[in-house]
Amino acid sequence: MKFNKLAIEDKNELVFGNAPNPVLTPRGLNIGGGTVYPELNFTLPSMTVSRETLKEVLKHYKQIANGALKRAYELHSDGVILEFESLIEMTKTPDIGVEIVKAMNEICEEYYQKKGLKSEIRLTPNDLREFERPPKQRTSELIHPMMELFERGAEAGGNLLSIETTGGKEISDDALMMCDIKQFMFSQTVLGVRDMKMIWNKIVSIANKTGVIPGGDTACGFGNTAMVLAEKQYIPRVFAAIARIITVVRTIVAIEEGAKGPDKDCGYEGPFLKAITGIPISMEGKSAACAHLSPVGNVAAACCDLWSNESVQNIKLLADMAPTVYMEQLIYDTRLMNQATLNGKGAVLNYQQLLIDSDIFLDPQALILAPEHVISISHEIVKGKTYIEAARLGSLKGLQIIRSAYEDGLLKLDDKEIIYLDTLQYDIESIPNEEPQFLDMIMPTIDHSKLLLKEYGL
Repeated sequence: MKFNKLAIEDKNELVFGNAPNPVLTPRGLNIGGGTVYPELNFTLPSMTVSRETLKEVLKHYKQIANGALKRAYELHSDGVILEFESLIEMTKTPDIGVEIVKAMNEICEEYYQKKGLKSEIRLTPNDLREFERPPKQRTSELIHPMMELFERGAEAGGNLLSIETTGGKEISDDALMMCDIKQFMFSQTVLGVRDMKMIWNKIVSIANKTGVIPGGDTACGFGNTAMVLAEKQYIPRVFAAIARIITVVRTIVAIEEGAKGPDKDCGYEGPFLKAITGIPISMEGKSAACAHLSPVGNVAAACCDLWSNESVQNIKLLADMAPTVYMEQLIYDTRLMNQATLNGKGAVLNYQQLLIDSDIFLDPQALILAPEHVISISHEIVKGKTYIEAARLGSLKGLQIIRSAYEDGLLKLDDKEIIYLDTLQYDIESIPNEEPQFLDMIMPTIDHSKLLLKEYGL
């Protein structure tokens, strides 16, 4: 772990719109510099994506960008982010992804030049490696089109670079379903960390070469998978809460390798990253219900710098196309936050407290996202000399917070959740801090047919 102290020590400084290390974009968005901006995430309706359908694909993305920016201008927005998450075919065939970035960037530039509306495109190629089994994390030929889309997409106008890396997912998926916290810890603190070091070294190099901003990663495929499973009552909510804390140490590697933020929204580990590293963060909550359900719809906004909606299809609703509608909703959410900022620190903390109090005692996943608990857990994480120790310490602190809230009669937990508190504590305490000893413990327990150890340098 390179970070051994917090960038934000005081819970009252862990607020929305302000970060110790703000990011200034080419068109002038000052992310983390006092204003919360909406970040619109969108995708296509069900359709075939190929070179043959490129004209129709581009029509959709132009419609999305035009509709969203038009509505943002009409609502007097200070600026917006458009996140382009590429689909599989757009990354496998980088020409398609690049053409989409170009088309949207032309619209962004037109609104900037003619109307003064500031906007940027976050380019997020998908991680193609997860579609190989077992995945070849370092030697896969699929890395090449991913990096090509990063570089050419950056040159075409993708001024923020992000990704949802999937290193360790071949282990974590089963670990989540079996509620095996040791294997999940292995997937994040050993496999995930090693993969993040490799992939983010490449992304930061491309960002430096092309003069754009290396944003950040997200543990969506891990932390949010746990949350969705818990929401469907497949796994305990306390397990999902602790899994979220563990993901922090793999995502922080992007910043260690040179990412500047804002991180990507859909992992919810952002508040911990902000507290530890000071980067601005993107978060999602109630407006992400179009993509998945969650128990953290309000508290997730407590310290965001970008406020996102996850991903919505370009389909017609009664009012307008869905991305345009979601842009309006995000703008009204961020307008409230920014008005609180204009009204002073007291207004910020009062509004923030309402966001927190409305969620945190209904679910342990919401509880750990309260800024005071984020600070407490982050203090433990930075004590760790290894990634494993950092995750252990943070997880044990999270368990202590959850247990105390339950014993004080504040947090609602059913009987099966309570049983897992002791199980999780016992299992986590048994994990060694050092990687060699942890490998000795975990190797006999994993299915080696699903994992290519050499692809992680093991």
